[in-house]
Amino acid sequence: MLDELKEKGILVTSEIAGRYRRRADAFERKVAAVRPDQWSHPSPCAQWTARDVVRHIVDMHAAMLRPLGRSLSPAPTVDDDPVAAFRAARADVGAILGDPVLAALPCDTPTGPMTAEQHIDQVVSDDLPLHGWDLARATSQDDTMDADDVERAWAAMKALPAEFMDKLRTPGAFGPGIEVFGPQVQIEDNASPQDKLLAFVGRDPRWRP
Repeated sequence: MLDELKEKGILVTSEIAGRYRRRADAFERKVAAVRPDQWSHPSPCAQWTARDVVRHIVDMHAAMLRPLGRSLSPAPTVDDDPVAAFRAARADVGAILGDPVLAALPCDTPTGPMTAEQHIDQVVSDDLPLHGWDLARATSQDDTMDADDVERAWAAMKALPAEFMDKLRTPGAFGPGIEVFGPQVQIEDNASPQDKLLAFVGRDPRWRP
């Protein structure tokens, strides 16, 4: 099957897998550094605690598997063990990226058809740096995002059509209870690239627990 995919010009690259692995490593370090008393701390995401941020990320990993007819492997819940829950979820997604045939399988997504690896790259992988900031800010960790991730995300956001960005900011546009981005936050013109990105997607860079 891999040869057939190559003949059709569908080439699975290691770049997406490497980017996901780097981001998942960074997120896992933040999860592992949370003290037991910090899991109930509020986060920059309204109505979410630090634990809820990890829960969302684990749920998004499950969402990446569903178009392939898969589900998360049995593992501790985020309520019982956030670190173990995330490690298990990333292993399941990593297995998709590590298999050239699975990574190249087509998926139907809310933004159109794409390969499984593209879906992972554009959704949960891109989510990890932003929600890593949420978790770090909620638990008083270093919240500096990777400069390449900031630059990449900023370029992607600015390239989106205005009408699609409006949809991303509309609660429920992608399903009941789903709000992808909040209203843009106004910040100083001389703000850092990271702060400009956060403000653009509806985070307040000045937020503190």
